[in-house]
Amino acid sequence: MSRLNFKIISHIMGLLLLFNGSFMLLAALASFYYEDGVTLEISLASLITLFTGMLLMYFTRGHHKEMKPREGYLIVSLGWIFMALSGTLPYLLSGAIPQVTNAFFETMSGYTTTGATILNDIEVVPKGILLWRSLTHWIGGMGIIVLAIAILPLLGVGGMQLFSAESPGPSADKLKPRIADTAKRLWLIYVGFTIAETILLKVAGMSLFDAVNHALSTMASGGFSTKNASAAYWNNQPIIQYILILFMFLAGTNFVVSYFAFKGRFQRVFQDDEFRWYVGFVVTFSIITALLIYFQADLSLSSISHPQVWGVAESSFRHALFQVLAIITTTGFVSADYTLWSPFLTILFFGLFFTGGSAGSTSGGVKVMRHMIMIKNGLMEFKRILHPNAILPVRFNGKAVENNIVFNILGFFILYMLSFIVGALVLSFMGLDFTTAIGAAASSIGNVGPALGNLGPVNNFDAIPAMAKWWCSFLMLIGRLELFTVLILFTQFFWRNR
Repeated sequence: MSRLNFKIISHIMGLLLLFNGSFMLLAALASFYYEDGVTLEISLASLITLFTGMLLMYFTRGHHKEMKPREGYLIVSLGWIFMALSGTLPYLLSGAIPQVTNAFFETMSGYTTTGATILNDIEVVPKGILLWRSLTHWIGGMGIIVLAIAILPLLGVGGMQLFSAESPGPSADKLKPRIADTAKRLWLIYVGFTIAETILLKVAGMSLFDAVNHALSTMASGGFSTKNASAAYWNNQPIIQYILILFMFLAGTNFVVSYFAFKGRFQRVFQDDEFRWYVGFVVTFSIITALLIYFQADLSLSSISHPQVWGVAESSFRHALFQVLAIITTTGFVSADYTLWSPFLTILFFGLFFTGGSAGSTSGGVKVMRHMIMIKNGLMEFKRILHPNAILPVRFNGKAVENNIVFNILGFFILYMLSFIVGALVLSFMGLDFTTAIGAAASSIGNVGPALGNLGPVNNFDAIPAMAKWWCSFLMLIGRLELFTVLILFTQFFWRNR
């Protein structure tokens, strides 16, 4: 194994910092427009980030352009850490979040699209900072690395290693032969959905500022809101929540499937196994939840307002669909405190923490495709027991799935559950009670946002110990980068030169 090419790693870190600093300028412009008093501080944060990025690129301009898988994994992992570290500057310099631990937690929660927050009163935070907070979601949603892939060819660098590291799941469909073309098309869809949602939310009654922020957050499957009550603020405007529902669903759908829909290839969409399972999960769990809310839940406790206007049935259906989608897609918006509906639903929603949206979406979690293949493989084991000499492969979209892919998925799930268990044990050692510890671990590694216990839908992470915040930030990172990409860096053979 050859030596690591640290120059190309540093060069791309500089490139990512340039992206980050440029987006900070957008937040500074918003701050200037709304005259919120922090324009200078956000601008300074942007300049520091841009200058650091330019220095890194300048001093590594003569780098060797060959990039191997080891460099790819390092770039992905270090890229997120560099982005998070530089992303704390607007919070720290403006005084919106003066503590380094809290600022890093909020930033990592943003870039990993987790949506967990330490802010107790969101509505008093300057608008420029709120926009920056939402932009961290939007940047992280599709993946800063995928964005970089679109322009890496200009630097004479191929991007396949980065794409495989960013998307190490069972498949990485390419819409066009070149990965740069794929990235550009995915970002075009991403931007288009964001603009469309902004317009619809504005027409439905949101302010332009709220509409922009919630569109950025929704399409990233993030969950940061500009209101303390999150989406529950608009409980008396159901049309707004239905718009959020639609775009949460789209954000949790494989963007390759969305591309085929735009091309008019609807047969390809409806024949996609993962899409059908994804729709099935959403419909099944929403019906179960809606029925239990309607017949069992105390609506007066669960923040479901105005049932006399729209009817209890409509309210039950809307809040059930909203919260099921918010958890499955790991968006994490809150329209009601689902922990007050019933003990059964609390456990059901905890189980949904481990679901995740589609592969190739902005959602976190295990992903529907992995669940589907594990379930199919489990059922196939019964047939193999009855017919030990038969060749019975697991099929996806009509094609046999190779055994090494099935083993990879099973290994991922085992590692995911071990990470969850270790995560919860560490949090309990730091003083969190049982329910809060398992909720925080599942929420962090799944990039969900709201958790259970003292970190439920109407609470935040401000009160947990500082070390617990750093630990949750680490869980967010490994969850967002699908475990292997980060954890492989802790192995001895990764660093061994041969």
